[in-house]
Parts: sequence; structure tokens; C-alpha cells
Amino acid sequence: MLRRSLDSLPASRIREVANAAMGRDDVLKFWFGEGDLPTPQFIRDAAKAALDEGETFYNHNLGIAELRESIAGYVNRLHRPQVAVDAERIAVTSSGVSALSLVAQSLFEPGDRVAIVTPVWPNVTAQPRIMGADVARVPLSCHAGRWTLDLQRLLDAAPAGTRAVIVNSPNNPTGWVMAQDQWEALLAHCRRHGIWLIADDAYERLVFDGAAHAPGVLARIDPEERFISANTFSKSWTMTGFRLGWVVAPRSFVAGFAKMVEFNTSCAPTFIQRAGIAAIERGDALIAETRARLQASRDALVSQLRQVPGVECAPPQGAMYLFFSVAGHSGDSLGFAKRLVSRVGLGLAPGVAFGPEGEGYVRWCFAAQRHLIDDGVSRLAGYLGSSGGGVEAGAAGRI
Repeated sequence: MLRRSLDSLPASRIREVANAAMGRDDVLKFWFGEGDLPTPQFIRDAAKAALDEGETFYNHNLGIAELRESIAGYVNRLHRPQVAVDAERIAVTSSGVSALSLVAQSLFEPGDRVAIVTPVWPNVTAQPRIMGADVARVPLSCHAGRWTLDLQRLLDAAPAGTRAVIVNSPNNPTGWVMAQDQWEALLAHCRRHGIWLIADDAYERLVFDGAAHAPGVLARIDPEERFISANTFSKSWTMTGFRLGWVVAPRSFVAGFAKMVEFNTSCAPTFIQRAGIAAIERGDALIAETRARLQASRDALVSQLRQVPGVECAPPQGAMYLFFSVAGHSGDSLGFAKRLVSRVGLGLAPGVAFGPEGEGYVRWCFAAQRHLIDDGVSRLAGYLGSSGGGVEAGAAGRI
């Protein structure tokens, strides 16, 4: 009864694993992309205060003026752009995924070519396909314990006539971070051919080993260039349940983008936007604390997994995920993830959920308390060391 084109879009494989554990309270849940700590009190208080003030009505399609100004100021402080970003280039959305979806609805038509770096969160590749666009997948590779991009392969996948290139960096699920020189080369290529460059910046603040934010080109963008940054409050400010995001885009794009917001959600709730203002204005310490906690969790998880026979992992440079493989198991990551749940109560996301390039891997969200990570590694090691979890007869390669 739905559009035939939707039949080719797979349902969430992560949800499929989670559903297999429905009703169980003994499962360690590392499958979703969120931490186990609630949104900080000062952000919740801002939302509650706005509710108490009765801010429960419709507002501007592009967001309340105070939040748009606040986001513009944040972007300027963080990136120091050559041309300052003003509020007219900001559109507030009801989540980061809504931002990406609305961008797809605004830009893509049937037959358009869209090149995307993969593996990636499945929504990123599904949204252009829903609009009838053709997606060219450009896979990362893992060499010598590090995820890398063959930049020339990406440029070759985006010839003249391509509508857009989408890059998620830091990347979900691998934690790969695109190097500055690759960003610069990609921007030059997109400028030369009139291609839209779309940065999924959901994890731009969650980078490790000293950086304040991930590399990128927002600082070099002119106000009317074909560049869009899609962002979210979910990850950096621990606000996954608030469903609040934004885009930075050309003024002429934002003006038309308001119609797409109207046709979808009309506007983000005002009291949620008040929480967003509090997050930006008072959240610097929160981001620093979150980044430090994630780096400590990453280091602990990688160190422990390297002691488990058969596990191969590349330490992520950013985000909150470890994408790793286990030697001696067949290529069914979905089945493997389901067996981990059913046998030892360990909830990981199957690599195939992030596209065919992810088969052979599983994703572990390490935004969790240390004792839970320790328990999870113990359960994995126990499963792999047991008669039911060891190397399968005749099996070879990754998971």
C-alpha cells in the first residue's frame, strides 16, 4: 500500500536486534547512539521555565529569533569564518535527522546523483533515495588500525552533474574523521562543478586527543555558496530526547527551506528551543566533560578488547562508537548480534545496519559508565570463549 520505491529501503537492523531483547532487563544496551546520563539539569530547567511561562504556541518556521542568533554566535565563535554567519543563514529544525531529511526534500529530485561516504548511519543514504535520487556509495577502508578515505575515489564518484556530496565526519559508525586537506580538496572539486557539499556535523565537537572540533570547511564558505552544515543538539549537549537541530546554509536556500519546515513540522516547540539557548550559552563545560568522558571510555574499551582473542579494532578519532570485527565468524553480523543478546545479554549494533560495507563488523556505543563497559567486554569474551561462541567450523574472515 506504500510507494513501491520504499520497499527497497531496509527496516532498522538495530531495532531488529533491540526487539529481540524486548522485555529483558538483563541486557547491556550499547546499540543506540546515546549515553546513559540524562540531560543536565540547567537545560531541563530552561525547558520547564518556558513551559511555566506558557510558551506552548506556534512560532516562526525557522525558529525563534533568540535561538537563531545564539546558534549564529556559537558557529562564529567556534569556526571563526572569513565571512561571519548571521541568523538569516540559520534554520532551526525538530532534530538533526529532520534537518537532513528536509535538506533532501529541498534539493533532490528523481535521477539526481548523490555521492555519500559509507558506511554511515542508514538515514543518510535513505533520505536521498526516498526522493528518487541515485546514491553512489564511497566506502571507507581500514588499514593498519585506522579508518581511511580514498579521496580520489570520492571525487571520481562525484563527476560534473552530480547534485550533492554528503560527508558525515566524525563518522557514525566508524569514528573516522576527515582530514583538513581532504576537506579542502573536496570543497575545491564541488566548487569547480557546482555540486552541493553537505556536512553532517552531528559529532563535530566529539573529537579526541585535544581538538576543539573536527576539521571542516565552514570557516571558508561564502554566504551564498552551495554548502550546508546539518547539526543537532542531541550528542554534544546530551539532548537526544529533545529532538532539536539546525542547518547553516545560504540565505537564499534558507528562505525557501522555511516552506519545507512548514510542510513537515511547522516549527520546533518554543520551550525546546529555550533549552537549546541554555545549552549553547552555558554548555561549554558540559561539552568538555562529555568529550573527556568519551575519550576515557574509548581508551578503556579499546584496551580491553585488544586482550580478547580474535577481536580487531581501529580506535575511533571521534564520535562515540567503536566499529570492530571478530575473526572466525561468518559474515552474518545481524545473526551474530542477535546471538550475543540471547546468550549473554550484550546489545551491539550489527554492522550491516550501516550498509553493505559494514558487514563483518559490529558497533559498540561507548557513551556508557565504565562498569557497564567492563561488564560488556567480559560478556563478549565469555561468549567467544564458550563452546557456543567460539570459532565456527569452516568459518573464516570477519564476523
